[in-house]
Amino acid sequence: MPSQGLGLAPRLRYLAGRARRIDVGSVLERAKETSAQHGKWTPAVLVDMLWSAGFRQVGFQDYVDYDFAILSRAERDTYMTHPVSNQLSQKYDDPAFRHIFQDKIEFDRVFSEHLHRDWMVVEDGNADAVRAFAEKHGTIVTKEPVGQAGTGVHRYHAADVDDWGRFHEGLLQRGELLIEEVIRQHADLAAVCPGTVNTTRVTAFFDGERTHILAMAQKFGRGAVSDQMTFGGFYTMLDENGHAVGPGYDSHAHVHERHPDSGFVIADFQLPLIDEVKAFVDRIARVVPQVQYVGWDIVVTPDGPVLVEGNWGAGVYENKPSVTGIRTGHKGRYRAAIGF
Repeated sequence: MPSQGLGLAPRLRYLAGRARRIDVGSVLERAKETSAQHGKWTPAVLVDMLWSAGFRQVGFQDYVDYDFAILSRAERDTYMTHPVSNQLSQKYDDPAFRHIFQDKIEFDRVFSEHLHRDWMVVEDGNADAVRAFAEKHGTIVTKEPVGQAGTGVHRYHAADVDDWGRFHEGLLQRGELLIEEVIRQHADLAAVCPGTVNTTRVTAFFDGERTHILAMAQKFGRGAVSDQMTFGGFYTMLDENGHAVGPGYDSHAHVHERHPDSGFVIADFQLPLIDEVKAFVDRIARVVPQVQYVGWDIVVTPDGPVLVEGNWGAGVYENKPSVTGIRTGHKGRYRAAIGF
């Protein structure tokens, strides 16, 4: 695919916005964290972070997460970063269709056939329907229509509810308007963390004819309703065959060679049904072709992959050299598929 470029104007607008919002204290803390971890002089790290942000499109947290302090210029250039990912989202995700991915209720409506689970919407006067749904499934997950990083997601057990009218009213007041059946994950995922539905993030680009898988990351929870980092979760990158490339890690300097609760060796993880996962991502990428660059969250069940959500602002999941020993990222795959 010929290079289409990302354009200088969007980059300058992004940098101007970042400059207005910069939190000097937060950047300094990140520099100190990096300095302590890698034995580097803090002022030098701070200058390098600021230069990388201003001239190399590297987010401050990217610099920390992907160990840029120990990488060469050439190695850094192989890494995908959040500023670049943001530009891709702005260019290839049509604003007229982004609302489908921002509103979880609308998303479930559009992608209903790929969810493979029951769901319903909480409305005035449907307390009996909510009760029937919850009692049918035993445990339910509720979601606020708009939320990120696992916020607004809750889990309830029907056996714990003694007043369905009050429960229904509470859902309305808190804005927990979407109810879903709990996903039953594949035994290979449950072996790592049975208390959380562990999602696979597949970042993909649909070029109008072909779906390109750019990166895959396996997220693991700690027994909470979500596997996001805000709930104590972490991730490991997967190779093209769905095998973990090393231990798990997060953005808070936690490294997990084994799952803290189950003891499962993260580097031994193999995503089941990997060929079905790739075919599934190709199918869902064609549902809204106007949104080309998406971070898909899916779960592999005993019957195959199911869709949790799609993120039009795909975000970035990358290798962490100090954990995996891998000193290259996925940017080459992005460039080959998208042409920038």
